[in-house]
Amino acid sequence: MNSGDGELFERCMSVGGVAVMPTDTVYGLACEADDKQAVTRLYALKGRVPDKPAAVMFFDVDLALAALPDLGPRSVEAVRRLLPGPATLLLPNPFGRFPLACTGDHSVLGLRVPRCEGPIAPLGEVRWPVIQSSANLAGGPDPRTLEEIPSSIREGCDLILDGGELPGLASTVIGMLDYERLGEWTLIREGAMPAEQITELLG
Repeated sequence: MNSGDGELFERCMSVGGVAVMPTDTVYGLACEADDKQAVTRLYALKGRVPDKPAAVMFFDVDLALAALPDLGPRSVEAVRRLLPGPATLLLPNPFGRFPLACTGDHSVLGLRVPRCEGPIAPLGEVRWPVIQSSANLAGGPDPRTLEEIPSSIREGCDLILDGGELPGLASTVIGMLDYERLGEWTLIREGAMPAEQITELLG
């Protein structure tokens, strides 16, 4: 990625575009979090059923927490311990924020904040949230290089950002719905952040 790619990415999001972008795990697809048409395009590119939730990605933890003011103090501390990093946190969402990323009653929100270092450092300049999903066909392998992304997805996107070869292991999904009240978390999907590290960070 180049130094101006963060600004280019923001411009793409602002006009309803869908972008391929590198993260600290695998390549992902992203679009403006509140643009229903863009979200529909993203899901169509993946061949993903519309009632399956996606994650909301911020590129700064402080911005993420500012957008989720209803999180309790215990949950806020957990977010700061785990993120930025290769994890997706499933958090309570009592006010139904970012409904296009949720399903059903919108009571659960997936939150992702990647570690924007090295080749993907320019993404750290992005100041607003996006809806994000891996840049694969539904059920397909997670891409670690641009070449591993299906051509139908690459050709259907408005912007492709090259971050080189990525680690290739998807984010760990952590259930945090009972964390505020009970201090308990659940490993939903094993991934790039090992369970031992989560235990060490959360105690």
